[in-house]
Amino acid sequence: MTWLPVASCTVGACVTAPVRTTGRVRRVLRVLGAVAVVVAGVPWSFAARGFDAKRRSEMTMSWARLLLRVLGIRLEVVQGFSVLGGSAVLPVPAPVEGTVPGGTLLVANHVSWLDPLVLAAIMPCKPLAKSDIARWPVIGSLVAGGGAIFIDRERLSTLPGTVRDVADALAEGHDVAVFPEGTTTCGRGMGAFRPAMFQAAIDAGAPIRPIRLRFRDGDQDPATGPAFVGDDTLLASLGRVIAARGLVIEVTMFPVIAYGRGSGVSRRSLAGIAHATVSGDSPRRHDVLVAA
Repeated sequence: MTWLPVASCTVGACVTAPVRTTGRVRRVLRVLGAVAVVVAGVPWSFAARGFDAKRRSEMTMSWARLLLRVLGIRLEVVQGFSVLGGSAVLPVPAPVEGTVPGGTLLVANHVSWLDPLVLAAIMPCKPLAKSDIARWPVIGSLVAGGGAIFIDRERLSTLPGTVRDVADALAEGHDVAVFPEGTTTCGRGMGAFRPAMFQAAIDAGAPIRPIRLRFRDGDQDPATGPAFVGDDTLLASLGRVIAARGLVIEVTMFPVIAYGRGSGVSRRSLAGIAHATVSGDSPRRHDVLVAA
């Protein structure tokens, strides 16, 4: 038995090739550009550990934006508005003078291996990443250098410790990016948001910002080419991204979910509110199941 969420999305059933594709020369240039940016990031990842958090975040943002650019992906950030239960989800009040503001828990749907890179490119944040990534050659050093918090998804017993790590980072003033579905879907639907990391926000008294990620490619909205689902390989997904022409990642930033300390709000309630905000009126074509 496993506690891990399992999406019903598969490459064969869900993923389609890009509508518009680039020529062979441009694809080669994108590959070479991406390799150059990644390789250049290795010494940076070690040097960045000697800088303060603010400077390290700025360097991470610049690096992530450059990598997206050489891959031919355009970022489009829009402001969302959410009304739940007849009342607007309002921004948190400004911090009182003399206090140290905490961080915000950023919660987004999960489609692709590109998602953490996208969030890192638009705002300083610490991503929550699978512990497996820390062992990847080159990429592991880059992710660790960017200040990632790692989670061992195979060992449920480590989850409380990870929640504490996220809460500590939030309390120290860092924004932390998580993908509470616990798995990826093809982008044409969403799984439920699992509540564990919302407890970290409650423990730190941190606001929660829902974020919707959606890829577009020509007439495909959403585009499923960048998805990384089922038994897909990173190389195959990367190949579809490099081949796409005019690929756009639309990032919808919703107002933060604010709640008072001691309000008694539960992590499940916050997860439900965030999920309803992100999913909006999108048709749910795929469920996320917990495998038995």
